[in-house]
Amino acid sequence: MSEHQRQSGGPTRVDTQVAHNARVWNHWIGGRDNYEIDRKVGDQVASMFPVIRDVARADRAFLRRAVRFLAEERGVRQFLDVGTGLPTLDNTHEIAQRIAPESRIVYVDNDPVVLVHARALLTSTPEGATDYVDADVHDPDSVVRRAAATLDLTRPVAVMMLGVLNFVLDTDRARDIVRTLMSAVPSGSCLVLTHPTTEADLGGQGNVEAMRFWNDNATPPITARTRAEVTSFFDGLDVLAPGLVSCAHWRPEADSESAVTVPQFGAVAVKP
Repeated sequence: MSEHQRQSGGPTRVDTQVAHNARVWNHWIGGRDNYEIDRKVGDQVASMFPVIRDVARADRAFLRRAVRFLAEERGVRQFLDVGTGLPTLDNTHEIAQRIAPESRIVYVDNDPVVLVHARALLTSTPEGATDYVDADVHDPDSVVRRAAATLDLTRPVAVMMLGVLNFVLDTDRARDIVRTLMSAVPSGSCLVLTHPTTEADLGGQGNVEAMRFWNDNATPPITARTRAEVTSFFDGLDVLAPGLVSCAHWRPEADSESAVTVPQFGAVAVKP
């Protein structure tokens, strides 16, 4: 990690009295980097919307498949992972550098708990680079500016936005963020995105009350979006097969059992 990133800002107080998304998500996938309040709220959400743990696992599995696909089949060697969350098994850099040790990865998050764990655990191969940027997705220009210290923005970059835009409540603003990030990277770059939905055909109608409970009891607030709204994030990009689908059904492993449909869209697109 570069020295200027290590020194960015002073210590930030962690509020252990309010549930936070990164820590609750960690609880849902079986991690231990969370507090009692995160488990309490997470368990209540799961009691209202039992499929949420399947969503968390499917989203993580989508990340593994997408990174592997981009590294192996499209030759992508640079990844900008925005809103990375707490490190767990098979992080983006581990998958990419297992395939191509020279891969360069920048993680972006602004949660102080994530920051501490990322700095301790997200280490690179000697041939590549792995850095962490303490920045907010709501300020994409800052994300790009700081990522450029590690990534060569004249070469293709995979912009990873898994479960991130649902924390940008205004859809027009979310589109602007995607547009800013994708404008900063060249042709051949990719957008990798997942997003929750309440669409009935994906089983999302049960998510409405759970999201309302979340917004009353946790942070940051979250929103679901329709298929049309999520599709609009890919304007100007070429969406790769199988298109925008439940993330569990995006290029599933050939030897895996039939994936459970989860109300979380997933897609990968290429900048022409």
